[in-house]
Amino acid sequence: MNFKKVAPIAAAVLAAVSYTQAAQASERVILQVDNANKGIVTALSRQLGGEVKLEADGFISVEFEGKSFDEIKGILKNPHIKLVEQDFKRTPMALYNDDAGNPMLDQLTPYAVYQSQVKQVAFNLGAAPKVCVIDSGLDRSNVDFEWGSITGDNDSGTGSWDVNGGPHGTHVAGTIGAADNGVGVVGMAPGVPMHIIKVFNAEGWGYSSDLAYAAQKCKAAGAKIISMSLGGGGSNTTESNAFQSFVDGGGLVVAAAGNDGNNVRSYPAGYTSVMMVGANDANNNIADFSQFPSCTINRATDEKVCVEVTAGGVDTLSTYPAGMATVASLTTSNGAFASSAMENVGTASGATFFMGTAETVNSGAAGKVCVIDRGVISFHDKVKNCQTSGGIGAILINNTAGMLYGTLGEGTANTTNIPAVGAAFEDRAALLAATSATVAIEGGDYGYMSGTSMATPAVSGIAALVWSNHPTCKGEQIRSALKATAKDSGAAGKDVYFGYGIVQAKAAHDYLVAQGCGTTGGTAITLSAVSYSSKGKRKVDLKWANATGSSVDVFRNNAKLVTTANDGLHTDTLSVRGTYNYKVCNAGTTVCSSTQTVVY
Repeated sequence: MNFKKVAPIAAAVLAAVSYTQAAQASERVILQVDNANKGIVTALSRQLGGEVKLEADGFISVEFEGKSFDEIKGILKNPHIKLVEQDFKRTPMALYNDDAGNPMLDQLTPYAVYQSQVKQVAFNLGAAPKVCVIDSGLDRSNVDFEWGSITGDNDSGTGSWDVNGGPHGTHVAGTIGAADNGVGVVGMAPGVPMHIIKVFNAEGWGYSSDLAYAAQKCKAAGAKIISMSLGGGGSNTTESNAFQSFVDGGGLVVAAAGNDGNNVRSYPAGYTSVMMVGANDANNNIADFSQFPSCTINRATDEKVCVEVTAGGVDTLSTYPAGMATVASLTTSNGAFASSAMENVGTASGATFFMGTAETVNSGAAGKVCVIDRGVISFHDKVKNCQTSGGIGAILINNTAGMLYGTLGEGTANTTNIPAVGAAFEDRAALLAATSATVAIEGGDYGYMSGTSMATPAVSGIAALVWSNHPTCKGEQIRSALKATAKDSGAAGKDVYFGYGIVQAKAAHDYLVAQGCGTTGGTAITLSAVSYSSKGKRKVDLKWANATGSSVDVFRNNAKLVTTANDGLHTDTLSVRGTYNYKVCNAGTTVCSSTQTVVY
């Protein structure tokens, strides 16, 4: 089953939108032919407006613009053509997937847990740091939490911390610490102690002063990690000082980069004391909504004012207040299919009627379940036309690979009341061929959201997991370990989209086992890179400290440049302009400094 992405009230979540892309404009077919007649069939296809895409032994592939499959079969009745078939799209499967099943009945593991190596690290609950979640509250109606280890505070005018101010805070908390209890979902650090501070009012917003005060409450509650899936424009010293004070006390602060897909710097993520988190998808690609501010402010470069790492934040499955999410099911005469729910709860069962893109009312849909292609007009207007035609339910099929997720009320009031579900493009042929269908939507306790809001609690939970095995660490050492061991993605080396890359729990844990931290371990390797010109040559002085052993490996753009004596200095000479990323590691190990970037 699939679950609807519900647009929450908090500002830092990416809401599902009513897409209005153009309808599928072409159909591609396979024509089975004898090789001796291939030239005749090829010429006929071109004469009828087709574009030959592929010629192979015993068949050709032809694309026709603006024609349906049935129309193409009609015009290609020719004795030289043995069979006309649809030429279906094939796409790469996701690198990581949620467990299959229904979280109302089974426990599912979200894809980001696998992607970030969480299953490879044991969680030491007895030494786990408390995570302070500043958001819209955590609704007590969801049973997928260890409520005995969760406390909270209310901010002015927001109401009880354990009554939701929208689903956002409950969804975020589930990603951090949903219990390993055999039902629902499992968090990055299952059952981790949490302190909840409800800062958003009924309208879905608060002030920077609310966050500064909340940081003080987090500290008073004994939290070591602050997680904030929120943000906005502008900075001030009061807010900045509050988070710096928390970090100075040994804590770690994590916040969302923002969801506008631009290079604007959002706060509090933009403060140097706060670890800025971007979002990636299940295929290790950056999310198109993830903000990517520059690491340079007033001509000074600082890696702590831009994205430092990313985590899974696209179509993230997590906890909701009870009944606030919606669960969809779709069965047809051709079998059951995966689907996603839209707003209207209910069940509809009957014969199917294909409405194309449903741009107009069609009386043929009366008493039937409408099957509709995506494109041209909004989801709402498609379902409205089905309902006005007398349709009792709707199936909206995507026009690109993958599941169609959407909403009927984004940007305008939802005036429909029949149940409607999204379906995957890959199932289109089977759905069009079905003669009957049953569409059902019911309330559920688990659902999907997308945003850097979803990636942020993933990093917070992973930090808690890693920290539980290294309790003598300080927050800055956990932060450095997560960056030093992140999976490099996107452009080689550190970049503004991924920062250092996708967080990896096992790699960070191993790093700290080797590196040590706190009062009983070593100190992280530090590195500086200073560029200059000398006698017409471009040079970079690399200076490091705290490396162990007699030698170090020096890396440039992720390729080992040299193994050299651990004397704290190496000079690199460059001949070509470009961007160069440097790091220094204890020789033969993955214990490394953070990356330093030089641009010529």
